Amino acid sequence: MHIENLKIFSDLVESQSFSRAARLNGITQSAVSQQLRSMERHFNVLIVDRSQKQFRLTREGQRLYDSSKEILHRYDKLVSELQEMRKIISGTIHISTIYSIGLHELPPFITQFLKEFPSVNVRVEYRRSNLVYEDIHHNAVDLGLVAYPTRSRQIETIPFLEDRLVLVCNPQHPFASRKSVDLADIAKEKLIGFDSDIPTRKASDAIFRESKLEVDYAMEFDNIETVKRAVEIDAGVAIVPSSTVQQEVNQGLLKAIGLKGKQFTRPLAIIHRKGRVLTPAIKKFLATLTGKPYQDSDSVENAVPENPVAS
Repeated sequence: MHIENLKIFSDLVESQSFSRAARLNGITQSAVSQQLRSMERHFNVLIVDRSQKQFRLTREGQRLYDSSKEILHRYDKLVSELQEMRKIISGTIHISTIYSIGLHELPPFITQFLKEFPSVNVRVEYRRSNLVYEDIHHNAVDLGLVAYPTRSRQIETIPFLEDRLVLVCNPQHPFASRKSVDLADIAKEKLIGFDSDIPTRKASDAIFRESKLEVDYAMEFDNIETVKRAVEIDAGVAIVPSSTVQQEVNQGLLKAIGLKGKQFTRPLAIIHRKGRVLTPAIKKFLATLTGKPYQDSDSVENAVPENPVAS
C-alpha cells in the first residue's frame, strides 16, 4: 500500500466521484475503480456500500478514510518540514481564482514571486466563485481567491485586498462628464450586470436594496470581460471593481465614475482548506500576496468584515 493509493482513495471519498478522483490524480476512471478493489482485497473488507444509489462508505471504509487522511497529513507535514530544514522553495502551487482577480489583481504578485523563486511553478485556474469553494473543499487546489468571502468552519480565510466599486459607461454617455453619480440616477438606466449568483452582483443588488431602489438588468453575464464589452458598445452601464477597468479607462474605451455618498468596496480574500499542510513555497507565496510572513492562525477569519458590501 503506497501513499498514492491513499491519496486516490481520499480524493474519491471527498469528491464522491470516480471521474473527479481520476482527474485529480491524472489517471483513468477505470484505474480508480481498480485501486478501490485492490484496497478491498488488501484489507479484506468492503469499503463502499454498493447497495446504495449514492456514494456511501461502509463502517470499515469510513475508518480507512479517517486513517488515510491522518497518514496523508503526517506525510505532507514531513515533506514540508524536510523542505524547510533544507531551505528548499520549489514545487507547484495550484490556484483556483475567479476571473476578475486572476486577470486583474493576481498577475503582478505572480511576477514578483517568480522573480524571487523561479523554481516554483504557479498554476492558475479561472473558475466561477462557487467552483473555487468546491475546489478548496475537495482539496483539488492549494489556494483559492474569491470576492466577498463566505465563512466556513472548513476553510481558512485570509484578507487580501479591497477594491472600490465604480460605475462604468460609454464615453459618450450623459454620465461620462460627471465625477460621481447618485444611485437613484443609476437605477433609471439600463444595467449590465453579472449573473445573479455571482457575489459582486449580489453586493450590487444589496446596495440598491438598502437604498430602496428597484433596478432592471438589460443584460447579465458570468464574467467581467463580457460585461465591459457590453458597456463599451453603450448597451448600458455597470457597477464593477475599479481595478478591472483600468486598462479600458486609460485607453478611452470606458469612463469610470464614483458612486455618490459612501464608498462601496469589494473585499478580496485568499482561502485554503483548514488543516491542509502548506509547503514552504505556498507560505512564501502567501507572504507575497499579503506583504507579511504567513502565520498559521484560527483567528484570521475573524478579520473578514461581517457586512463586506459597504465600508
